Amino acid sequence: MSQLHQIALTFLKNIGHGMGKVLVSHLGSAEAVFNASSNKLLSIPGVGEKTIRELNFDEALQKAADELKFVEKNGINVLFYTDAGYPKRLKNCFDSPVLLYYKGNADLNNRKIVSIVGTRNATDYGRRLCEELITELQQYDVLVVSGLAHGIDVIAHKECLKNKVATIGVLGHGLDRIYPAANRITADKMLEDGGLLTEYPSNTIPGRENFPERNRIVAGMADATIVVEASVKGGALITAEIANSYNRDVFAFPGRVGDVYSEGCNFLIRNNKAALLTCAADLAYSLGWEKSDDTKPVEQFLLPLDLSAEERTIFEILQQHSAALAIDDLTIKTNMPMSQLAMNLLNMEMQGFIRSLPGKMYRVS
Repeated sequence: MSQLHQIALTFLKNIGHGMGKVLVSHLGSAEAVFNASSNKLLSIPGVGEKTIRELNFDEALQKAADELKFVEKNGINVLFYTDAGYPKRLKNCFDSPVLLYYKGNADLNNRKIVSIVGTRNATDYGRRLCEELITELQQYDVLVVSGLAHGIDVIAHKECLKNKVATIGVLGHGLDRIYPAANRITADKMLEDGGLLTEYPSNTIPGRENFPERNRIVAGMADATIVVEASVKGGALITAEIANSYNRDVFAFPGRVGDVYSEGCNFLIRNNKAALLTCAADLAYSLGWEKSDDTKPVEQFLLPLDLSAEERTIFEILQQHSAALAIDDLTIKTNMPMSQLAMNLLNMEMQGFIRSLPGKMYRVS
């Protein structure tokens, strides 16, 4: 009954996500945590006598048994952080949940995943940007993640449904309810091509503190977070900050000066916390995406004739690597001074031979 113990681990007092993972890594499994002696537990770094005194094994197992019944009755997938189906991008985040509850059919490890966030008070401008973005994203076989809140979140989910783009709603409560209730119809439709995801068991109410926590899943699951429209205060900027802390790309649509609900986006761009976005093509270019029909002509693999000797050297090195190379690696491999290399790279990019990616990375176009 390992799944029972995995769920029970999340009901233990004073054992958060980080400590839960520490216990499992030392003892081998969630079940082993419940069978370990006090001395064995005390030998694990971070576990003290007070922690052991307050461990509520029996109560946690009973709660887990009730939750397991709910999960089985409602066709919910339980994803422990060691499972293959657990979102790999999220797993790499230091504060990722030890366990997730998921209902749906989308691949949480899709090759391309973006999060779309924004204000609950979306304007016509924000709505239009969101609609155009998702219409353009359709060609890239992307999974869109958001928080199923009022405003930009639900607009993004609805546009995904309309354009047959898979979409996941990350909830700040259990899967026994939908909050806000007005979004229930959208949530039900999302189960057909996408899904609903949460770290919270059933009977968890949508408390205020849950939503900032929920935002780390929205940010952590994706390659990039897109802020469509946001004020300076609010969940969208929190999500952008979390994405930055995970070293994920953040993009924001600019707004007019003085628009309250674009102040947050302009703030992110002005302070280099987000790259400026005007359309999905900007995003695809920055992330190095190819369209679904990414058949490349043979000519692209041939060495261009109108390159200088230095540029040809750079091109050959980049061509030998399927992944992008950092500028620091290139300066070592080419044995060129950084200033000279940067000038050559800029010239090659302007001619369309190479493309630059976030983090000073370069690859052949």
